[in-house]
Amino acid sequence: MKLKIAVLPGDGIGPEIMKQGVAVMDAIAAKFGHEVTYEEALCGATAIDAVGDPFPEETFRVCREADAVLFAAVGDPKFDNDPTAKVRPEQGLLAMRKKLGLFANIRPVQTFKCLVHKSPLKPELVDGADFICIRELTGGMYFGEKYQDNDKAYDTNYYTRPEVERILKVGFEYARRRGRHLTVVDKANVLASSRLWRQIAKEMEPQYPDVNVDYMFVDNASMRMIAEPKFFDVMVTENTFGDILTDEGSCISGSMGLLPSASTGESTPVFEPVHGSWPQAKGQNIANPLAQILSVAMLLEHFDLKDEGALVRRAVDASLDANVRTPEIQIEGGARYGTKEVGEWIVEYIKNA
Repeated sequence: MKLKIAVLPGDGIGPEIMKQGVAVMDAIAAKFGHEVTYEEALCGATAIDAVGDPFPEETFRVCREADAVLFAAVGDPKFDNDPTAKVRPEQGLLAMRKKLGLFANIRPVQTFKCLVHKSPLKPELVDGADFICIRELTGGMYFGEKYQDNDKAYDTNYYTRPEVERILKVGFEYARRRGRHLTVVDKANVLASSRLWRQIAKEMEPQYPDVNVDYMFVDNASMRMIAEPKFFDVMVTENTFGDILTDEGSCISGSMGLLPSASTGESTPVFEPVHGSWPQAKGQNIANPLAQILSVAMLLEHFDLKDEGALVRRAVDASLDANVRTPEIQIEGGARYGTKEVGEWIVEYIKNA
């Protein structure tokens, strides 16, 4: 297969982990006889510094013309600490989602047997937890009408029926392929937008008689994720709730550096780690590249390259079992491995598999 990949390293640790992701992609391509080409583009703070725009038109062109986008992370403290900044790195991420029509964010939450002890939750709660959070990505408060002055501000949580129907369809179909259990998360006891979500979900239920559907208010869902994470199979929710819940879910595994995600919709799909740019670690060779590498696995699986994706996952599992780990998940007294060394070990595993 021929694949053209847009590569967006972004800010902070982004370029370091991206280098390992691309190396793994190259190893897979060589192993299975695929032809992969790359075109790198600017985004985030790096793009603001270069051209004044966190998602330049040239970057949009590169993404639009690619088969898939491999993205790392954006964010920089100089913007976080300036509330008056009119242009921010994260606006580039929102622009990419909107311009590419990426309305569905797919975030798997899973635990690794050898890392259960790293989770902040009790081992018996998290061991075997495996669910998917599906977040609507291009509607709600993030994109609704906004206003701010010195005395008041508002964000409009705006949704239309087509927007809700298409993301719920994704949720129902994922549930049908997995454990046939879908949890719709909303705040229908308070918010009109959530009542529309619940109304439409109930209308769609008869189309999926083989899926067991339950409804949960977001505050209850956030508690249930901590108290009983193994309850969930597939969770679907709106943009703001999804942002919060998926970050909460990422902690269950013990490190945000372990979990990938995919954003899909009308145009080029994007594959990325769930973590941020961690600017404090930039250039120190300590960032965990596994979420970026597992994003490569998700990319391969998106194109039905199941054996290729499975090999990447086996390589990651093998690296963890061999204690080839970055500092935040290394066992006490274990050897020191950096971003580069972990990536190189996984590439060698793939070559020798």
